[in-house]
Amino acid sequence: MMLAPGTVFLYRNIDGPRLASVRPCRVVSDDERGLLLWLTRGTTVIVEETLDGRGIRDMPFTEWVTQPVRVVPSVWQGPGLLKFIPPGADHSVWFFQDEQEHFKFWYVNLEERALRWDDGELAGVDVIDQDLDIVVRPDRTWEWKDEDELAERLAVPDHYWVHDEDALRAEGLRVIKQIEAGDFPFDGTWTDFEPDPSWQAITDLPTGWDRPPVPRL
Repeated sequence: MMLAPGTVFLYRNIDGPRLASVRPCRVVSDDERGLLLWLTRGTTVIVEETLDGRGIRDMPFTEWVTQPVRVVPSVWQGPGLLKFIPPGADHSVWFFQDEQEHFKFWYVNLEERALRWDDGELAGVDVIDQDLDIVVRPDRTWEWKDEDELAERLAVPDHYWVHDEDALRAEGLRVIKQIEAGDFPFDGTWTDFEPDPSWQAITDLPTGWDRPPVPRL
């Protein structure tokens, strides 16, 4: 079932067996090209932290894996964000805006394939962030991001959710070919996107945001 524009939809990140973050979005479009979502500034989100309030990037990964963690509400402070999830791909493409709400750059978030779920009252996707990313400027020049973070975590394989670095980089190289060729979605599509003005920030998390992650076979 394709979802109607404006439908509340959850983009959830899973770290291993754990729910690590939740971002309530609005469906922009849901068709054969893929799923396009809009995250409004000021939306209540869920983030993972240690009991003393630190995030995964606030300490070495070897320390993070020893800490008890919890998920807590936060607020999306950045400008509005488009997230495009192509079908059958191990990545999503984010369209970042500047403070004047103009397109700034693309961000390829390498992630284990999105698994969609629909409970009737609420729908979403569960992804596993693979940490390595690609930043793409408007002129389609690009660079890898977070290679040091990936290397640090790969050194702790018993606790890390990325198990195949070669497959991860191969997915990135496939996307880089699209980038350099100016193929969709790096062809200017949606860079002038403006959200429906009625889409206010979602400040109350919908019931069911913490449902168990979709099992991966």
